[in-house]
Amino acid sequence: MEWKELQAALARESYIASNDLVVAMQLALSLERPLLLEGSAGVGKTELARALSQTCSTKLIRLQCYEGLDSAQSIYEWNYQRQLISIRAAADDGISREQIEKHVFSKDFLLERPLLMSITQDKSPVLLIDEIDRADEEFEAYLLEILSDYQVSIPELGTISFVTKPIVILTSNGTRDLSDALRRRCLYSYVEYPDRATEIDILKAKQPDIDSTLASQIIDFVQKLRKEELEKTPGIAEMLDFSAALIGLGVNDLSHDPEILQSAMTTLLKTKSDQWNITTEVAQRIAGQAA
Repeated sequence: MEWKELQAALARESYIASNDLVVAMQLALSLERPLLLEGSAGVGKTELARALSQTCSTKLIRLQCYEGLDSAQSIYEWNYQRQLISIRAAADDGISREQIEKHVFSKDFLLERPLLMSITQDKSPVLLIDEIDRADEEFEAYLLEILSDYQVSIPELGTISFVTKPIVILTSNGTRDLSDALRRRCLYSYVEYPDRATEIDILKAKQPDIDSTLASQIIDFVQKLRKEELEKTPGIAEMLDFSAALIGLGVNDLSHDPEILQSAMTTLLKTKSDQWNITTEVAQRIAGQAA
């Protein structure tokens, strides 16, 4: 699939992607390499994985990273409760220890976590390793081993090799530096907030019946709001929530009713400090600029 065809296919799933991002995604697909997406929270990194899985008609497998993530949560673990029940039942039936051990350490008792699950699918899934920067360096070492050979070693079962290679997308919000080894293993794209025209297209893709004037006002308002000193800059998801709130409230002009606009901004401002600083007067100033 050429990159323009991929771009059109993603657009049919309501994901409007820049040329640079689509080319990086197309190269990752053709070279069978992981794609590392870095950028601020809310720019659409995670949403790309969802849209790609729908475009490819394949499963999306998501691993949400966090500090302390280890192999039990990310690769596999044994179903200890089922093993214990089976051991007790087998002992009552007089089955030998060797037979019991062979039985309880079979695939029937294996709980596949996202990384192992992603290499055992009949059709290549999209494996989303979300917010890799929240995990620690030890987990990165686990990850590099799997992404190198797409296989997992389980002492009781041996090595499980991939059935199909997953399409791997990693996201990072840049909260810490990632290892050089991980970066070398991946293709890379930095995802910016969309420009005005692209964000209007995104809004119209999600709200096809929205009035064009209101759509322009919303995007201008949100993009100017992002330039204010905020603890949490509103992303695309917040912009879409804001537009849905305004439509639900019957707003067709942002400068018409300051109180309603301020109420709708609960979808954009997610901290006490931001809500305190963006007063009705500030919102009206921004709305005046957006009008």
